[in-house]
Amino acid sequence: MNKKTAIIKTTSENPDFVTLIAALDASLWERYPELKTNYWGNNVIELNPNVVVIYIDDKAVACGCFKKYDKNTIELKRMFVSPEARGMGLAKKIILELELWAHDLSYTASVLETLYKQKEAISLYQKVGYTIVDNYEPYVGLENSICMRKQI
Repeated sequence: MNKKTAIIKTTSENPDFVTLIAALDASLWERYPELKTNYWGNNVIELNPNVVVIYIDDKAVACGCFKKYDKNTIELKRMFVSPEARGMGLAKKIILELELWAHDLSYTASVLETLYKQKEAISLYQKVGYTIVDNYEPYVGLENSICMRKQI
């Protein structure tokens, strides 16, 4: 049975994105209860015009976005794939879609931050060309953060 997949560009006001982010936050706080106070301030969803949501059979199952980090660099944010949709290559599709979008907007590099227990995410980011770098602001001094960078 073929599933209908759609990738849409949207904004952070998209209700499906908001729902996916709530699920992401819940999973992070379950996995890292000790970090909630340190990271909560970095976890605010600002109005963001650069959001991607993936739908399978009209159900939102994955998302990601980017924001401007500096004049040439974007920061990938809020990457999430629902548990029932994992293992289908959706995270990689989101990353590539966001990088292409950023490249079209004349950005030349991408950075991201993830947490040390996110072994699957770290592995995926490395497979698509990201390398671990020194922590950048606002993650400097936060030993649980893993920061990565890639030219796009």
